[in-house]
Parts: sequence; C-alpha cells; structure tokens
Amino acid sequence: MENKITREEAFTLLKKYNKEPFHIQHALTVEGVMRWYANELGYQEEAEYWAITGLLHDIDFELYPEEHCKKAPALLREGHVGEDMIHSVCSHGFGICSDVEPEHEMEKVLFAADELTGLIGAAALMRPSKSVMDMEASSVKKKFKDKKFAAGCSRDIIRQGAENLGWELNDLFEKTILAMRSCEESIGREMEKYHS
Repeated sequence: MENKITREEAFTLLKKYNKEPFHIQHALTVEGVMRWYANELGYQEEAEYWAITGLLHDIDFELYPEEHCKKAPALLREGHVGEDMIHSVCSHGFGICSDVEPEHEMEKVLFAADELTGLIGAAALMRPSKSVMDMEASSVKKKFKDKKFAAGCSRDIIRQGAENLGWELNDLFEKTILAMRSCEESIGREMEKYHS
C-alpha cells in the first residue's frame, strides 16, 4: 500500500469536490480516526496511508450521492491517487453501493468506523459538552439500540463491520470513541475557518 499523494494534495482534492462544512468535518473525522487506528493496531508505517484514505473516502458523495463509490475512481485518478487507495476508498461502500470487498485490515476498519463516527458524532451533539471527551461506550450502546436516533446511520453496517474485524461491538464503540477523542480538538480548529 503506497501513498502517491501528500496529505496537503489530498485535502485540496477533497475540497475541490466538497464544499459543505458537514462533509469536510466528516472527512477530517474519519481521517483522524483512521490515523489513530493505524497506530493502535500496529500499522504505524502506514498511518499516513490510512489517514489519507479516510480523508478521501467520500470524495464523490456530495456531488454524486446516487453514484457514491462509482464516481470516486475517476475523481481520485484525476488527483493522481494510486490504485491501492482507490480500491480502499471503494471498499467502504461494499454491499451498499460498491462490489469492491474490504480485504486489508485497514479497509475493514474504514468500513466499520465510517458509519460509526456518524452515530457517535450525533450522540456527542446531544451532550451538554457537545464532545466525545466525556463520552462512554455505554451511552453509544443506548443510542445504537434506539433506531430512531440518527436513523441514517446503518446499524447493520456497524454490526457487519465489527464482525468483519472479529471484534465485539463494544470494542468497536470503545476504540472509535478513543479515536475520535484523539482528533476532536484539531478538527474543531480546522472547522472554525468554515464557520467564521
């Protein structure tokens, strides 16, 4: 798995096709979460690759929601992204909007964590702190069981994601909360530019 582009080039490419602050924030969150997981799971040398894949995973979603993961390869190739990373990006939509299967552990983490960051992020906004810093897995578990809460976040995908990794759901919740804590502050600073 090799990086063909720098983080800066990747962020510029993302912003070319994504203008919505919500989508930028989601991309930055998944980037930070993927970087944390790479370091946590023993892939320190590949942390940048994991992070950039996380940053670019939804590159086509804002402009082409109906063709998500189908438009991505062309947009990514235009930005000189390597084929490994294109495969990784497309694999996060497996069984939903893509037939590219997650193979590497990194792709399985992306598949599982992408959807879950949405649920955890929505749960954080309900807290007085508006933060994941004081959030526990038990409160995510409650929200997970409440199908009306953040209904757009597929519980099946999150379950399937944990299964693909051979993890308990609770492990996935706990790890992803820690991963989101690791980048919450830097994302907050980055997002101030969009709200000022």
